[in-house]
Amino acid sequence: MLRILLPVILLILGLAGGIGAGIMLSGGGEETAAADDGHGETAAGDHGEDAGDGHGETAGDDGHGDDHGAADSGPVSPGSSEDLEYVRLNNQFVVPVVREGTVRSLVVMSLTVEVGSGVSETVFDREPRLRDAFLRVMFSHANAGGFDGSFTSPTSLNPLRSGLRDAARDVLGPSVNDVLIVDIVRQDA
Repeated sequence: MLRILLPVILLILGLAGGIGAGIMLSGGGEETAAADDGHGETAAGDHGEDAGDGHGETAGDDGHGDDHGAADSGPVSPGSSEDLEYVRLNNQFVVPVVREGTVRSLVVMSLTVEVGSGVSETVFDREPRLRDAFLRVMFSHANAGGFDGSFTSPTSLNPLRSGLRDAARDVLGPSVNDVLIVDIVRQDA
């Protein structure tokens, strides 16, 4: 029994250490997302509140407040004619890669959903269904060998991207523009 549990425990500890080091080296998650959006405000300051209990959602994790809709006079991106919001999902996705009945590696991903203006609350309201739909796509991708070898090449990631976009549209409707893979890490056993 210990022979089975020890590798799993070591894999989880290694993954946690790798994620922690990645967060520390990247300068943090929420502050970076807020700085990248070009609005110059902190993520927690968008709503002025933080759930902080670790079980619910942090109100400002998406890096954009609800006040960015039609009142935002700045351009969303060069050449863009419609206002978009970027909703970062609160928790990372962990996908085991199983080969011959054994977990060979874990893939950890962070996703952001690109939606039309005013839809961010709908994303958070439907997050459990959205996470389930995303995990189904990721598990299928892992079982098809999509996370093997050079898993970050465009030919490997394009089917995953389109599957995630289709799953998001099934849950949220046509207001979904895209699903962005913000972070992806594979920790081999």
